[in-house]
Amino acid sequence: MAKVKKIIALIQARMSSSRLPGKVLMDISGKPMLLRVIERTIRAKTINDVAVITSLNQDDNAIEIICLNNKIKCFRGSLNDVLDRYYRAAVHFSAEAVVRITADCPLLDSGIVDLIVSTFEKGDYDYVSNTLECTYPDGLDTEIFTMAALEKAWFMARLKSEREHVTVFIYKHPELFRVNNVKHQKDFSSLRWTVDTPSDLEFVRTVYANFVDDYFGMEEVLRYLSIHPELNELNAGHQRNEGYRKSLQDDISLRIKRIG
Repeated sequence: MAKVKKIIALIQARMSSSRLPGKVLMDISGKPMLLRVIERTIRAKTINDVAVITSLNQDDNAIEIICLNNKIKCFRGSLNDVLDRYYRAAVHFSAEAVVRITADCPLLDSGIVDLIVSTFEKGDYDYVSNTLECTYPDGLDTEIFTMAALEKAWFMARLKSEREHVTVFIYKHPELFRVNNVKHQKDFSSLRWTVDTPSDLEFVRTVYANFVDDYFGMEEVLRYLSIHPELNELNAGHQRNEGYRKSLQDDISLRIKRIG
């Protein structure tokens, strides 16, 4: 694969989370969660540009305002067809490859982002992530894919789950796309560092409060939790990818409705 010239990180954000509405603008050590994610993404050395992509819903005006006030690029598109939002944003920003980041991951590690992107650049891949076989803590998820792969998925994907969760069509069809997964040497997939619930937010706020600034990554958090393992109980008991599982159930319900 020829080296792509423009890799852009697109951070998806919306205010209408079903389990914790408005979470992306909730405070974490003096800054909105979205800004924490943006700042951590910008530190990745392998990315050429960063933008936030949100919906056209009025509730998401606040996200655009945050971006404008902090001189962050922002694109607005469909609320529920997130694949369409990604595709149109990638076209708008003339991306050759896209890194997908979600705004509910304020412990994102820029070093892991660089690892995923470097693996993509060194191989002949359409898609690389650390999510096909999860070994990293939930909340450090990073995906990168070519513009060509995104366009093919945008054109061919039909199921609600494939439109809402952006990359599902790509990794479900290895006969169409060259995919690769990056694994950690140890399995930390049971650790939950994403924010979907009040207990998740409490966990992340507790972690941030331990550090004088946010220049810390996965290894520093792991060392902190090794001293305070009780913190892992704050948000234990949630399944990984609950939103995707719900979308799969919606797919089944729609099929039954059409048959009926």
